[in-house]
This record gives sequence, structure tokens and C-alpha cells, in this order.
Amino acid sequence: MSNSMVRALSGTGFVLVMLACLLLSEYSFGVLFLLLMVGMMIEFYRMTMGDSYIVARIFAIAGAVSLFVLLFFNVGFGMPLKYISLVLVPIFLVMINSLYVKDKSEFGRFSNIYTALLYIAAPMALSNLIVFQHGHFSGVLLVCFFIIIWASDIGAYTFGVYLGKRFPKKLFETISPKKTWIGYWGGLFLSVVASCILYYSGFMQFPLIHCIVLAVVMHVAGVWGDLFESQWKRFYNVKDSGDVIPGHGGLLDRFDSTLMAMPIGAIYLAIFNLL
Repeated sequence: MSNSMVRALSGTGFVLVMLACLLLSEYSFGVLFLLLMVGMMIEFYRMTMGDSYIVARIFAIAGAVSLFVLLFFNVGFGMPLKYISLVLVPIFLVMINSLYVKDKSEFGRFSNIYTALLYIAAPMALSNLIVFQHGHFSGVLLVCFFIIIWASDIGAYTFGVYLGKRFPKKLFETISPKKTWIGYWGGLFLSVVASCILYYSGFMQFPLIHCIVLAVVMHVAGVWGDLFESQWKRFYNVKDSGDVIPGHGGLLDRFDSTLMAMPIGAIYLAIFNLL
């Protein structure tokens, strides 16, 4: 089977699983996002730290899981906000563990423990604020977010492949040499088209202007998120963050745009009291 066919089949299967879990129930959403978050953190730690500081990494992942679960029960089931402070327990354990690490020759890498918490765990945990409104679960808005992000990716890839040679100006050559400005504008165009379709089909019930601006904001943030992950891979000389999805690489490769676009989109809607 050709690589393109493998990529298409695995990508389609992954999208269908995502949509099913987001629309089925709050529990399928929770399990899906927990698995994605843990998987991305494992990939990030493997890429940036190799086999170093395993115990601290376990504590950090435990802290991330605690944050997600506690927010899940807080916004979804009314659990008192004070219990979220329990997240600090595994975080403090990470700090305490650092005191007992014998080999501190590469101790600078220890900071990557906290980077993953901010870069991966925080956005994934805060997704609970998108799917729960006044204690009621609905994954529709988050599905709309993903459709806009996927449209941006598809537009950038399609325009880049078919028009990249004609318009070869690079977007950010020092970090991602294959990305072009024509791909950037193609991604922006298709993400706006997707947001308009979502508006007219009734899935996004915000004023049209906000749907369009939301798509623009999420596209820009998604490109930055993509470049941010590419910067890490280039520094550590890694092609893909993992190989979980055949033909696509790792989970972090697939969700690099989402980690920045999703919270930025939510912030935009919150500013205008639409979330």
C-alpha cells in the first residue's frame, strides 16, 4: 500500500474516532483527551529528554491528569473549585524529586518537565471549559474548532503542493523550510470558508463576522503552534515526534496547531461573551 493511501486511511480513521468521541458523551470526550494529552507529553519528553528523569516525568504526567480530571468534574459536575489545588501535590513532587537527582550534568533539561505542563497539559485541560456550558456537555463547538483547524491544514498543504513552485516565497525558512506564504494564505482561505459553512449550516450560532474572525484568529494561532513544535524538532534533530498514526507521525505532530489554536479561539469567544 502506498504511503499516500496509508496516510489517507489512517487520517480518515483518526478523524472519525475524534468526531465520535467528541459527540458521543462527556465520558468519551474525557477519555479521548486524557489519552491524547498523556501521549503528547510522553512524545515531548522522549524527544527532549531521552531516558532522563523518568520519575519526575511520571509525577508531571500525574499532575496533568489531575488537572484535567479535576477541571472535568468542576465545570461538568459542580465539584468545588478548591479541590483543583490538589494538582499542586504532584507538581511539588516533581520539584522535590529534582533535589535527589544524582546526575545533574544535564540538569537544564529538567526545565522541559514544566514546559510540557504549560505547552500541552494546560490547553488540553482547559478544553473542558469549551465543551461544558453551565454543567451541560456539548462537543459541537469543539468539533467546529477542529474543522476550522483541519481546513487550515488542508488548505495550507493543498495550496503549498500545487502552487508552491510558482509562488516559492518561504514563510519561516529557518524553522520549517517547506512552508510557503501561498500555503499560509491557502490555509487562511479554507479556514474562513469552513467557518462560513459551519455558520450557514447552523453548527456555529455566533454572528457571521465573529465566525470569520474566529477562523482568522485560529488559523494564525495554528500556524504559530505548528512552527513552535517544528522549532523543537529542529533543535533536537527529530523528524517526527512519534509514529502512533501511520503516515502522519506522532500525536504531537497532529495536534501542534491545536495546542495554540484551540485556547486562542476560546479566548476570542470569551472576550466577546460568546463562550
